[in-house]
Amino acid sequence: MTPPDVGMAASLARISGELTSVLDRLSAGPAGLDEVLDVLAGADRVFVLGAGRSGLALQMTAMRLMHLGLDVHVVGETTTPAIRAGDVLLTASGSGTTTGIVRAAETATGVGARIVAITTAPGSPLGQAADALVVVPAATKLDRSGTTSAQYAGGLFEQAVVLVGDALFDALWRRSDLSADDLWPRHANLE
Repeated sequence: MTPPDVGMAASLARISGELTSVLDRLSAGPAGLDEVLDVLAGADRVFVLGAGRSGLALQMTAMRLMHLGLDVHVVGETTTPAIRAGDVLLTASGSGTTTGIVRAAETATGVGARIVAITTAPGSPLGQAADALVVVPAATKLDRSGTTSAQYAGGLFEQAVVLVGDALFDALWRRSDLSADDLWPRHANLE
């Protein structure tokens, strides 16, 4: 017989509980979480960059920001233009030390773009480079101790990135005068 704590229902309850706990403890830079909204709302263009599952989570956010009418690019795609002053680089890195993301932040800063970072490590190179910051109190992929999260390899951080991205979209949408019908024409129709 399977123990009761290893079934799907137990896993869903464990993940849901961890997510609720992490989202209740999100923090930000000195200006608070809404500073992220202000930075994104003032962007000429938004460039989205994350590695692995964090990058996939941010691609979901890129799609929703595009639905709002923002000019959004996923870094690494062949049609992504050069970043410049007035643009924002939206990043996610649990450790805040992912080499390619830190290098991209340095490049973006060098041309006058602003940085929004989602990370577990505000003191990391990425956290320090950020103009606006969301700190997710979750384990990074290298933390296998099980003390911060019972999930594997940064799963809790990546799940939080999805929800933070959806909250960014939702808050920006509610700040706008756009209806769901206004957003719909931007939804993909080549499916």
